[in-house]
Amino acid sequence: MSLFQWTEKSADVLQQGGVIGPDERLPWPQTAVMGVQHVIAMFGATVLAPILMGFDPNIAILMSGIGTLIFFLITGGKVPSYLGSSFAFIGVVIAATAYAGKGPNTNLGVALGGIIACGAVYVLIGLVVQAIGTGWIERFMPPVVTGAVVAVIGLNLAGIPVKNMAASNFDSWMQLVTFLSVGLVAVFTRGMVQRLLILVGLIVASVIYAALTNGLGLGKPLDLSGVVNAAWFGWPSFTAPVFDLTAMSLIAPVAIILVAENLGHIKAVTAMTGKNLDPYMGRAFIGDGIATMVSGSAGGTGVTTYAENIGVMAATKIYSTAIFVCAALLAVLLGFSPKFGAVIQAIPLPVMGGVSIVVFGLIAVAGAKIWVDNKVDFSENKNLIVAAITLVLGTGDFTLKFGQFALGGIGTATFGAILLYALLNRRR
Repeated sequence: MSLFQWTEKSADVLQQGGVIGPDERLPWPQTAVMGVQHVIAMFGATVLAPILMGFDPNIAILMSGIGTLIFFLITGGKVPSYLGSSFAFIGVVIAATAYAGKGPNTNLGVALGGIIACGAVYVLIGLVVQAIGTGWIERFMPPVVTGAVVAVIGLNLAGIPVKNMAASNFDSWMQLVTFLSVGLVAVFTRGMVQRLLILVGLIVASVIYAALTNGLGLGKPLDLSGVVNAAWFGWPSFTAPVFDLTAMSLIAPVAIILVAENLGHIKAVTAMTGKNLDPYMGRAFIGDGIATMVSGSAGGTGVTTYAENIGVMAATKIYSTAIFVCAALLAVLLGFSPKFGAVIQAIPLPVMGGVSIVVFGLIAVAGAKIWVDNKVDFSENKNLIVAAITLVLGTGDFTLKFGQFALGGIGTATFGAILLYALLNRRR
């Protein structure tokens, strides 16, 4: 298939339980609707991540669309994937910028320089993979290591919503209402509503918050004046990066986590489609790395392949890369809407805190799921020790200082897991 040519399949294929492959597509109207669904699927998480770091959500959405188009071009349209804001950056960005957890990040430029450095490291890894294959990555990062590292991302961030996003007892109760709302949507709904559990739960909790504050005066009222006054369309506020060596050294190692995420996602898509995508692994890393560099240069977050969209593909059995082109173009349009950004900024902090509890917990559980899916044997002391030490290093935010440079919990856990496994694995 050439880059923008797909074999068109009739919509009747879906009624017969058929599969639409990466090099195929439905008629364009149905393809466009499926693209909207993918934008909605990634919407909750890829907007939440920039807010937690103090980034402009409009820029994050815009750069997720541009990043997805870059990924599509570099992989030659062979790998179905959407690139959204990566949660792996949250801990290191907060540490590098001393972000307080609310409002714009006043030290944003320093984080952007680190994100660009991370993208550059990611591209270098992609070039090596393109040259010699993926075997070396799988050898250094087996499931026991990748599972521990992914779990640590969620556990390291747990203190942010619990300690910093509830200023009063009322706020703490609203966090509880929020994660209960998300849980009820996840369990008692079906179809697309269930897939949008984060977004729907957030909306329900925000309505309850408004009823209790604006209606009963129990807390800080919900203020929608910014939404009313914002323009429908406008130019986003781009931010220039600042290249600070300490911040770059802290953020750049996140590339290892992105490699683990992307590797797992491509393996999942390979299993679903029955098409071997390993030959495109290096290109996928390069595309993700360049997209991260482009995003950081404009004021956006680092990006990664999105599990939410892989879930949508698994549910629909539609793997067409044409869908992701449509989704990316829609995301670019949303990025040029200040009203969309104002809606995001109006979300009450405790509601966002309750959502964060769910999201960070899901990240931690995703790490455990890697162990379960790959049948990691914890009767082996090697696996047991690697997982145990990694989890405590990351959760406790164990920090090592090298002169002026400090390697925080996620960094020490990631490198510690890789090095510890390599050491203990010498005895076979």
